[in-house]
Amino acid sequence: MAGKVTFKIKARHAGRGLARESTSATFRGERSFEMSWDAVSDTVCPIARSLSVVGDRWTMLILRELVMGVRRFDEIQAQTGMSSNLLSVRLKRLETDGVIERRAYSERPKRYEYYATEKGKELDPILLLLRSWGTKWGGYAEDEDLASELVHKETGERVHPEWRPPANGNPFSFDDVDATLSPAFEAERAARRTAFQNGKRSVARGAQ
Repeated sequence: MAGKVTFKIKARHAGRGLARESTSATFRGERSFEMSWDAVSDTVCPIARSLSVVGDRWTMLILRELVMGVRRFDEIQAQTGMSSNLLSVRLKRLETDGVIERRAYSERPKRYEYYATEKGKELDPILLLLRSWGTKWGGYAEDEDLASELVHKETGERVHPEWRPPANGNPFSFDDVDATLSPAFEAERAARRTAFQNGKRSVARGAQ
């Protein structure tokens, strides 16, 4: 069928006080339909069920930060560029789905750090594949340094796009590698942190 297809993402509140998302598609000459993420999670398709939990870039970026040892709300927000509301919604959804857990590090005021659960850590191979695919097809120059250098602790091998985990029966985990960030990625992350902090100070001054 010829015709333009447009997609829109809308946020709405439903169930357990969390913001839910729904996807609507409009086909020229036909009615539009709408499917909520909850409806997607009810399908018999395991791919759709997985995507109902981790099927957007923001969620995967949150998991990237947890892999890198970034635990606190403001630090995750600074490195992902998410709004505080969007980050809060994503974290609550991931916690509800058992992918991450909160651990209090301050009582007054109440503050939390976020950690991947065993369920969440089983997404590490997916992140590794995304890293490998992006390294190969992300438009990097041949002599350009990767954002991070990963070395497998057990074998001492460099984790490059064609690398595969040892056939020892254990699923891949980023706990199995030593990571070193490139100077360029260190500088990028430092610049994001500084811009975020400056933005917060600017908002605070404006509120006075």
